[in-house]
Amino acid sequence: MIRVGVLGATGAVGQRFVQLLAQHPWFELAALTASDRSAGKRYGEVVNWRLDVPFPKEVADIPIRTTETKSLSDVDLVFSALPADVAGPVENACADAGIAVCSNASSHRMDPLVPLVIPEVNPDHLALIDAQRDAGRDGFIVTNPNCSTIVMCLSLAPLRKFTWTDIRVATMQAISGAGFQGVPAMGIYDNVIPYIGSEEEKMETESLKIMGSLDGKTVRPAPFRVSASCHRVPVLDGHTMAIWIDIREPVEEVRKAFTDFSPPVSGLPTLPEKSVVLLDDQDRPQPRLDRNRGNGMTVSVGRVRKGIRYVTMGHNTIRGAAGASVLNAELIHKKKYL
Repeated sequence: MIRVGVLGATGAVGQRFVQLLAQHPWFELAALTASDRSAGKRYGEVVNWRLDVPFPKEVADIPIRTTETKSLSDVDLVFSALPADVAGPVENACADAGIAVCSNASSHRMDPLVPLVIPEVNPDHLALIDAQRDAGRDGFIVTNPNCSTIVMCLSLAPLRKFTWTDIRVATMQAISGAGFQGVPAMGIYDNVIPYIGSEEEKMETESLKIMGSLDGKTVRPAPFRVSASCHRVPVLDGHTMAIWIDIREPVEEVRKAFTDFSPPVSGLPTLPEKSVVLLDDQDRPQPRLDRNRGNGMTVSVGRVRKGIRYVTMGHNTIRGAAGASVLNAELIHKKKYL
C-alpha cells in the first residue's frame, strides 16, 4: 500500500479526496492536514461533513497535522486541495522534500516542467516527471486541470481523429465549484451569474497544454483556439457546457467517434467503464440525472448536431477535481514513478 495524505482535508474538494481514498485498494490514507488551529484534533471532530454520501467512519480518528513537510515525512504522496493562493509554496516544499504531489490547485498547472494530465487524454505527459527529477527535485508535482476544462477536454478526446481549429464553449457551472462558502444564497437563487473569476482564461489556456504534444521536455500547445464564456447556475453538482467546434465531417461520423472511444489507459481502480458516454435522448445530459455515471467519473455527451454542436456534462468535484487527481495518482503508481 502507498501511504498518502490530503492537504486541506476539510474543504469541499478535500472531503471528496477523503471519501475516494477511505477504502482505496492501492492507497492508505495516513495523513490529513487543515488549519493550524485544528492540528492535533481528530478529523471527525473538526470536519463539517457536507457530501451526499455517508461520512467514512474509518477516517474519524486520524489526527489533523500541519502542512509542514516535517509532519508529512511518513507519506509517499499527497493530494493537494489547498486554495491556489497558498498551494504553490506548500506543494514546492513537499516535492523538494521527496514527496510526490497530485494537485487540484491551479498554482503549477502551466509550469513548463509540471504535467497537466487527464489520463484518458494525455498520459504520455507524465514523462515530465523525469524532467523535474533531472532538474534536481527529489519528489515531483503533477496537476489535474480546472473542473470545466476537464469536462471539455475529455469530451474532445474522441474527436482527435478529425481536424479542427476553433472551439467555442458556454458553460453552466454548479455552485459546488466555488466551495462551501463560495456563492451566497441570495446571489444564486433565482439567478445566473455570467462571470466566474479566471475560469474562461483557464479553459482557453489549459486545454492547449493538455491536448498539445510532448516534445522531449517541452509540451507544444495544441494548434487550435478556444473561446469560453463561463456562467454560474443554481445547480448543486455537475458542470454542463454547450460546445461549437468547426469539424466538417458528418454528424454520424462524430457520433460514432464518441461511441467508439477507447481510452489509452486501463486497469486503474477509479477509471470508469466508459469515460465518455453518448446519450441519445434529445434532452440529455442533465446534471441531476447524469452526473453520477461511472461513480461521478464519466463525462456525458448529447445533442450532437450539424456544425458540429453538442452538449457535455460531468461531475465537477469528482471527475473535475478530487477524482481526477486520484486517477492521476493511480496512473503514476502504475507507471512506477512512486
